[in-house]
This record gives sequence, C-alpha cells and structure tokens, in this order.
Amino acid sequence: MPVLSQALPDNRPPAESHAFNAFRGSLIGIAEALPGISGGTVALIIGVFERLIGAASQLAAAVRALLTGQGRGRTVSETRRVDWRMIVPLAIGMVLGLLLSARLLAPLVSEHTGHAYALFFGLVLASLWVPYSGSGQRWTAAHYALALAFAVLAFWLTSLSVAASADNPLIVTGAGAIAVTALILPGLSGSFLLLALGMYEPTVDALNDRDIAYVATFGLGMLVGLAVAVKSLRWLLHHYHHMTLVVLTGVMAGALRALWPWQGDEPDRVLYAPNEAVPERLGLIVLGFLVVAGVLLVAHRRQHPRRSRGRHARVPTRRW
Repeated sequence: MPVLSQALPDNRPPAESHAFNAFRGSLIGIAEALPGISGGTVALIIGVFERLIGAASQLAAAVRALLTGQGRGRTVSETRRVDWRMIVPLAIGMVLGLLLSARLLAPLVSEHTGHAYALFFGLVLASLWVPYSGSGQRWTAAHYALALAFAVLAFWLTSLSVAASADNPLIVTGAGAIAVTALILPGLSGSFLLLALGMYEPTVDALNDRDIAYVATFGLGMLVGLAVAVKSLRWLLHHYHHMTLVVLTGVMAGALRALWPWQGDEPDRVLYAPNEAVPERLGLIVLGFLVVAGVLLVAHRRQHPRRSRGRHARVPTRRW
C-alpha cells in the first residue's frame, strides 16, 4: 500500500517531516472526536496505519513490562524500539486536533443533541461495512445468529448508561481502556464506544475544561488498555479473524441504540418513535452515512489501486 510519506523526498529537512506528521496526526485527532469516523480509517488513508499500530504494539510491550515488573532493562529496550521521530509529532497533532474538534463539538452535542445523534447515527451505520466485509469470507446463518446475539447484548448494555458515575475513577479508567481499542481496527470509533457508554459528553467536557484529574485518569485507562486490551484484540484478530469481526459487527449494530436521535435524556435513555424534526434528522443521518462511505471508498482505493471495484475491502488487521 503506498503511503504519503514515500511521496516526499528522502532528503527533506526534519522540520518539514515533523510538521507533516503533526498535520497527519491532527487529522486523526479530529476524526477520533467524531463518533463513526474511525481514526484508524483516517490513519489508513494518510499512510501511517501500519507504523502507528507497530508503535502502539511496542509501547504496549513497554507498559506491560513496567506493570508486570519485568525489569527496567526490558522496559527501556522496548521503549527504544518505538519510532519516536514519527510518533511524537503525530501525537502532538492528534492532541491538538482532538482538542479543537472537542471544542467545536461540545456545543453541538449539548445544545442540539438530537441533531448531533442523527449525524453520528449515519456515520456509524456506514461504518458497519468495515467489520462486516473485513474478513473477505462469506457469512453463514450461524454467523448471522452470533452477530444478532451480540447485537441484542450490546443493545441492552447501552441502555445502562454509566454517565452518572463519570466521577468514579474506575469508570473513567475503564472508559479510557475501552476507547483505546479503537486504534486497532479501521471502522471502530473510540468516540462511538464512549457515546455507547454514556461517557462521551463527560470526556469532551473534561477536555474543554482542562480537568487534569479526569484527563489523567482517562489516560491511565488508555495505557492499561494499550497494554492489555489492544494486545488481546490483536491476538483474536490473528487467530480468530472472521469470528472476531462477526462479533464486532453485532456489537456495533446493537450499540447504535445509543445514537438513536429520538431518545430520552440521561439516565433513562428511553427510545421514542420519530416525533420531532424528522426531515432534518433523517437528512443528517443520510449526510453522515455518505461522509463515511466516501472515506471508506478513498481508503479502499488507496489499499487496492488496481481493483477498486472489488466486492470486499479487506481490513489490514488480518496479518500481524
């Protein structure tokens, strides 16, 4: 797969390289703040997905060595393997893009919740194509039944919002650990997972209010997730790739409950039939769907430039 960095001359000055990586990181950060637009998909489009996942794997190994007491030497050795020249500016750009996007999205979500959820619903609905088609294998009746079972489970779980416990450090840490798993698979949005848990608005508010305690606790959860959840998900994708994507498809479909544009406020989250602003919200659903469909089309053409009309777009998480 061609990457944008290869299009730059090899003798480019370091400042230009850092600025370019920071810009690419800002695009990922902006995408991560939008439920339904996966930062992994954007990383795939701009040509840093494989390097980013490789760096995440090395960081996970370093964090795991530190947490399990494998020794300072092992931790330092794993840390030195990380491509810091790419990761540092990329991370800075991601943080800046995330902060900017959160600042712009916070008023939209809080003041126009139904319209925002309609847009997010369309974004995630289109994203279901990624895990559904990602393995390139034909689904059987058993696969559909398994996906349906996990969809029902996810539908029920997303009715149990934990937003009322957003001040609980364990809940915040868990939310960070869950959200970071979105790094591993294009199509899975960390912000969508937070919305499904009811933790999206508390997290965005904490970023905008510079709530250091919340952000630090959330960051700790991301480190734990990086060391445990990401590694586990990579193992599942390597050994049970198709079944993992079947389950993921069901979970994402069931969790769409959290984004239904006509629902009660926290904490009841009762679902209603479309009863207000129906044309506007339906239009936003279609808009969100088309945005993600366009992003996925670009990603597919970059990954398969000679057969962009193929039926199934394979997700580059099959081989590790």
